[in-house]
Amino acid sequence: MAASRQWTLEPETEYRFELDPDASLAIKLVHGNAEVFGAELAANRPYLFGQECKAAIYTWQGCTIEMSHPSTEYVSEETPMAPYANVHNALEKMRVRALRHLRGSPVPPSERAESTEPPRVLVVGPENSGKTTLCKILTNYVVRTGQGWSPLLVNLDPSEGGWAAPGAIGITPVHTPLPTSTPASPLGTAATSAPTALSSNALLPLAYWYGHAETRRNPLLIERIIRNLGENVKDKYQAHPEAQVAGFIVDTPSSFAVGNNEDRQRLLKATIDAFKINVILVVGHEKLNVELQRAYGSSISVVKVPKSGGVVELDHLYRERIHKFQLHTYFYGQVIQPPPGITSASLGSETLSSIVLSPSSTILNFGDLSIYRIGAETMAPSSALPIGAARAVSETQAVAIDPAQPGSGLLNAVLAILAPPANGDDAERYDEEILDLPISGFVVVTKLDIPHRKMTILAPNQGSIVGRTAVIGSYEWQE
Repeated sequence: MAASRQWTLEPETEYRFELDPDASLAIKLVHGNAEVFGAELAANRPYLFGQECKAAIYTWQGCTIEMSHPSTEYVSEETPMAPYANVHNALEKMRVRALRHLRGSPVPPSERAESTEPPRVLVVGPENSGKTTLCKILTNYVVRTGQGWSPLLVNLDPSEGGWAAPGAIGITPVHTPLPTSTPASPLGTAATSAPTALSSNALLPLAYWYGHAETRRNPLLIERIIRNLGENVKDKYQAHPEAQVAGFIVDTPSSFAVGNNEDRQRLLKATIDAFKINVILVVGHEKLNVELQRAYGSSISVVKVPKSGGVVELDHLYRERIHKFQLHTYFYGQVIQPPPGITSASLGSETLSSIVLSPSSTILNFGDLSIYRIGAETMAPSSALPIGAARAVSETQAVAIDPAQPGSGLLNAVLAILAPPANGDDAERYDEEILDLPISGFVVVTKLDIPHRKMTILAPNQGSIVGRTAVIGSYEWQE
């Protein structure tokens, strides 16, 4: 690799790096074994990282890696990987017992008192504690066991976006290790028609639109979406009983750990009930661990796990840039330019460097698309209501938006296009059904022509969305 140097890592150490904006990094495993958040690195194959990626290369037995110069780098001997591996091993034993029970196999005498439930894991912790990284590590270890497990990974953090766009939460079965190359795709990449060598491109997520970064904006709405996801998991397992053996891992926003106690408790309980959680992992928060032990310890295994010293404190501006990366990637694909001195040819065709998409700009009549806003955004503050008056709009009521009205908020707004209703006829849809319809895609309103009652939208492909239903949130994006 041109313009590069080597680092030799001792066993059970990790090389941590952070990238500045517009910087990229190429890393190649020269000797030994190494992994990135649980995904094993292939030898002598360059891996490209970009878009302010912050990650770590860990080795259990020692290795030599070759790389270009990152923005910030260091090697740490203090990592939480041994405790994380112990958690994985405990969850793996639960899977084995669950499969044995499902197939009616004999149970060893030493395990007859053990539960035969598969692991249904909830990961909670404060902001910047490494919850998503832990979820990714545990998921990657499951699919690397060689047992054919396909665990479900659930993302309940709307500010992360998962496999869709910021503002969405969802779930997907995982069959192969999730790569790490850019924070625009923190949990891998959803299936697309673009030609690519990404193995993770097989991900087929089910996503719902919440529309905001913070759960406190509309806790009743996100609670309903969580219950919808739980029902989907239940239906999947009833149709395919063996699929449940691999279990699932639920990533949560920091609001599940800190903030308004009433909303937090309600969302935690809704999640535990919806997914029938039997293991709670608390990342680096002693007080929360004690609280959950008291509330759920009699029926659920509550385990405190350490926070990695490599976790980076992410500020608001960084998160805003990541949201822009995610939306740009959704419409235009992911392009990571090789670092100086390294050519695209030297990287090889398998390197995760480029997924180029061609979005489509289309002009629609205002009446071609039914656009709604859910709940709180439509409500006047309580102080503005007449004395004794009750709210006319609930937090989960769908209110139609007229693009011609001032203050519609549509210009540059991200709209979630909903899947057609079960009856197949949008005209027969009842308003509340909007809350229970998953997302089929996203568009952005790039221009409003009010005199001619037309709007221009940017879509990821040329398919028609005339007659479809869309929901607006609080996310905006412009090129």
